[in-house]
Parts: sequence; C-alpha cells; structure tokens
Amino acid sequence: MFISFAFTVVEFNHLGMLLKRSLDHHLSIIFGILVELALRTDLAKGYRSFSQRARILTETWARENLYCPACPSDSLQPTPSGKRVIDFTCPSCEEAYQLKSQSHPFGYRVMNSAYEPKIEAIRNGTVPNFLFLHYNPDALVVSDLFVVPKHFISESIIEKRKPLSKNARRRGWVGSNILLGNLPLDARISIVKDGREIPKTVVRESWKRFTFLREQSVYSRGWLTDVLASIRQLERETFTLADVYAFEKKLAKLHPNNKHIRPKIRQQLQVLRDHGIIEFLGKGSYRIRKS
Repeated sequence: MFISFAFTVVEFNHLGMLLKRSLDHHLSIIFGILVELALRTDLAKGYRSFSQRARILTETWARENLYCPACPSDSLQPTPSGKRVIDFTCPSCEEAYQLKSQSHPFGYRVMNSAYEPKIEAIRNGTVPNFLFLHYNPDALVVSDLFVVPKHFISESIIEKRKPLSKNARRRGWVGSNILLGNLPLDARISIVKDGREIPKTVVRESWKRFTFLREQSVYSRGWLTDVLASIRQLERETFTLADVYAFEKKLAKLHPNNKHIRPKIRQQLQVLRDHGIIEFLGKGSYRIRKS
C-alpha cells in the first residue's frame, strides 16, 4: 500500500522549517543548551502596526529568555517603562542592559538616544550594557544576539547626529549613533549566532576576559578599546609595533587632545600585554593570545 503526499511549495518550505526547528531544539537539549529562539506570534494578535508587533514579540522573547552574561544569574528583570535607557537589570549583580532589536543584521552604525545624555552617562559610568537582537521577520525566530559590555563603550564610538529640523516635532533635538564598526570584535560577545545559541560558559568567559577595563579610567578605556580595534583590523595573529603605528592618524583624530600618539600606543600595548590579551615576542613583535 502506497500513500502519496502532495505539498505546495509554501507548505513544503514550512514543513522544512518546522523540522529544522525540531532538530535544533533536540540538539540543544543534547548539548545542554536550551533557549527558545522562536518568537511567540500569538502575542501579536490585535496589533496592526508592524513596529508594534515586532516590539511586543522581541521584548517578550527577551523577558523570557535573556540571562546575565556578567554573573551566574539565569534571568534578567524588565525595568519600569519610565526608565528609557535601561530595559533590563540583573536581579543578582544589578548590571543594566538596553535592548536594540531589528529585522535586518546590524551594520556599522546603530541609531540611539540623545547625544549629550549619552556622553554624560559614559563619563559618569552609568551607561548600560547593550544587547543587539536581530530576528528573521519571515520565520519569526531570533537569528543573532550579541552583547556589548559597557566597559567597551567610549566617546569615540558615539557619533553626534545632526539636529532635527525646525519643522520636526522635536526640533533641535540631537541624537546619537553607536558606531559598532569602530569596536574590536572582542566587544561583540555573541549569545546567539546564525540561529545557534552559544553556550553560557563561553559567553561568560568572553565577558570576564575584558572586565579589567572597568579598573581603568573612562579616558584609558577609550584608548585601550581603540588600539585593540586597530590591532583587530590587521586581521592576523601576529603584528608589529610599526603595524599599529600605521593607525596613528586615525587614533589622533579619535583623541584630538593627545599630541603624543605613539607613546600612548605603546602604553596601551603594555596594558593589553599585562592582562594577557597579547604577548610580546621580542624585537617589536606581538601575538594576540587566544581566549
């Protein structure tokens, strides 16, 4: 006895997606990784606006699935709606997080809040950690999620936007952009990558590796981050002091008040060396140490 099945292309694709989700779910259980990546579409009923539906779905997913990368806490608590720049806090270590969600991958820059308050928050140490969530609008699943710890946030990655025109509702308001492209890859700690969850132990170890930055002044953190970003742009494991000197003009532009760029570069290399991020090979050569 033979049973025939007839599927349309849409039905076949949908079936394939369901099977893939099921397989990913079971593999997650096998390897001790279990975060539900599907968005709860039932919650979007009654909302006509796409932006409203997206906000409800992503905020609910975050509330039900996020954990703290900075400590062993397996949950984050939503903050009262009045706190504009902080969306979640850790009930254990009290780390604060702001969530940015969108349906397309994050690029070089991301629009953010008002410029002056953002700079002030960086200077006084109250800037939150940033979570960047990219979801697939067709499959309605989380595709990528990464966190940028606040110790990587410096003035050199905040771009001032043009004031709103006089015809705008908030005329004269000056916003900001976060320049993700100016950050070293070390600053983007993946929690979900290409639809796969990264083990919590890996996430937390990546976070822990650079917590020494919090011991530095705001000014020093900016320099360390910018020099590390320059090293990462070389895209090789070993490099020389001359290689980093090649970024002298760029670093001078990022830090216009410093007239001694090369000594400052050497100073940052020493700090990175002291904390095990790079190692000195001799004769002006260095190697990036694996995490």
